[in-house]
Amino acid sequence: MWNRPKEHDLAALPRLYSTADIPIGDKIIHMHFFFGGFDWYAVEFDDRDTFFGFVSVHNDPLDSEWGYFSLSELQGITVNGLEVDRDLYWEPVPARDVGITTL
Repeated sequence: MWNRPKEHDLAALPRLYSTADIPIGDKIIHMHFFFGGFDWYAVEFDDRDTFFGFVSVHNDPLDSEWGYFSLSELQGITVNGLEVDRDLYWEPVPARDVGITTL
C-alpha cells in the first residue's frame, strides 16, 4: 500500500462502535483510501486491523455501502503493480460533505 497510515494516524480514529449514535451524515470521515473507481472512507478503527466506514464502487449507490474493511485487505490489493493509496491531503469531514447521507 502506498502511504500506509502511521500508528499515530490510526490511533486518532474513533474506536469501533463509538460513533453508532451519530447520524450517518454527521459521521466524520477520517481517512480516504482509493484505487481505480473504488473509494474507502474510514470512520472508526479497532486498533488492530478493522475499519468501519463507507465503500464506494464507481460512485454507484447500488454497489456502495457502509461496512467493515481491513487494513491488511487494502494492503493486499495489487493489480498490474498498482496498489491502493491513501489520500495524504484528506482533511476529516462529515460524511454528507462527500455525498454520503444514507445507509
